[in-house]
Amino acid sequence: MPFVQLNVSDNHDAATIRAIADGVHEAMVATIGIPAADRFQTIAKHGPDTMIWDRSFLDVQRSDREVFVHITLATGRDDDKKRALYSKIADEITARTDVRREDIFIVLTEVPRVNWSFGNGIAQYVPGP
Repeated sequence: MPFVQLNVSDNHDAATIRAIADGVHEAMVATIGIPAADRFQTIAKHGPDTMIWDRSFLDVQRSDREVFVHITLATGRDDDKKRALYSKIADEITARTDVRREDIFIVLTEVPRVNWSFGNGIAQYVPGP
């Protein structure tokens, strides 16, 4: 049930962007048990005026090919699963593209299951009236 928002710098081509999206999804399937058919992603490409990042925060040397990965998902995964997810996302993206690990910024936002509706105005994962 994750909702993935990818924001990429405008110097990534369409094939690279698709490979990034595929890699993120595959990492979630492999590490946090997401069903393969549970894929909801948006992708935005940004120029230098609409995507800003520090080139050396926390001693990570970033280039002009930054990728922001924001995943909203249900609460409940432990820290080890989250660490495995971060590592697998970096592994998948770097294996599929020329994006460097240093250029992959990941953030998770956890929300209760009642905060999800997959259609029909129903909270499918929370029984109720």
